[in-house]
Amino acid sequence: MIPRKMERVQTGLDRIRLGLWKQLKGYKLGLLSNQASLDSMFNGANEVISRLLPGQLKALFGPQHGYGGEDQDNMVETDHAYDNASKIPVFSLYAEKREPLPHMLEMMDILIIDLQDVGTRVYTFASTMLNCLKAAAKAGKKVIVLDRPNPLGGEVLEGNLLRPELYSFVGPYSLPMRHGLTMGEMARIFNEIFRLGCDLEIITMHGWRREMLWDKTGLNWIMPSPNMPLPETSYVYPGQVIWEGTNLSEGRGTCRPFEIFGAPYLDPESVKDALEPDGTWGCLLQEYSFRPTFQKWKGELCRGFMLHVIDPHIYRPYFTSIAILKAIMEIHGKDFKWKKPPYEYEQEKEPIDLILGDTSLRQGLESGIPLARITQSWVADLESFSQWRRPYLLYS
Repeated sequence: MIPRKMERVQTGLDRIRLGLWKQLKGYKLGLLSNQASLDSMFNGANEVISRLLPGQLKALFGPQHGYGGEDQDNMVETDHAYDNASKIPVFSLYAEKREPLPHMLEMMDILIIDLQDVGTRVYTFASTMLNCLKAAAKAGKKVIVLDRPNPLGGEVLEGNLLRPELYSFVGPYSLPMRHGLTMGEMARIFNEIFRLGCDLEIITMHGWRREMLWDKTGLNWIMPSPNMPLPETSYVYPGQVIWEGTNLSEGRGTCRPFEIFGAPYLDPESVKDALEPDGTWGCLLQEYSFRPTFQKWKGELCRGFMLHVIDPHIYRPYFTSIAILKAIMEIHGKDFKWKKPPYEYEQEKEPIDLILGDTSLRQGLESGIPLARITQSWVADLESFSQWRRPYLLYS
């Protein structure tokens, strides 16, 4: 039998290249994008727009890690720059200011946003987009979002909803950790919920369905940020990001960040023995040793795990990582520590609270509440959120 050829999803940028660019004729344009903003022919968004609409692109913007993804570590600001090829400025939106300033927006009629999100609440591209929507609305500028797939699909939701008192740059709204939304859908939510009144248009994808994980899109994975090297990284990220709020290495400074994690004090065998039986549905934990080349425990021998996703359809990353966290706290209570502020421009609140999105979740873990009680508390909120988000969804 000849295997059926996989159909490739058309992203918003693909659709611009294939004809929708004509609606942009005559307008001065700005573009928020990065190294992953490619069409299916590996052309960058800047290149596509400049070729089809010569002279109309007036400014570029880059999110966290920079327009070219050049700043690898977390919480490293990027300077403004100049694009010699296009002969236009490149403004950093991960610097002293994290929103486009009025003098930047004066250069354009329309701001185009083309960023590859990873389907997790704490990933900062959604906050950068929200800041752009706010600034554009104030300046009377139109925003066009070129939509891209959520690599985790759009059906499965997971985790607690973010509490409003913990809104931050790693959590702009009350979404679950695994939110099942695309950037275009989040833009619609932000525009209405925050009553921005932004002139917003979404260039939707063709061929994307909510049940699709990344491997079904037919698209090539281009790292949206330096520590997101593979689709598998995005699969584990909704859970493994919690190590950023602890003294465990989340694998920054290794070749497989977030899949690899641990600390010098960790006893992997004891942690596995303490894990609840259903804590690793759909995945396996390989005992693993590593030396991070930067960030936490730089140069020190860490013992821990490499997390292998065996069945992404039943694997629940947030549940699994919290189960592992609970076991580590039980086994290594004296050595385990929460990371102290600052974290992503928040100077006082606990980083783990910003990441988990609910102070009571940290407190429950500290007091030894059973895992089943913790996860049961999410059920009603997720059911409510699933119904609430329906009017904003763009894909069946």
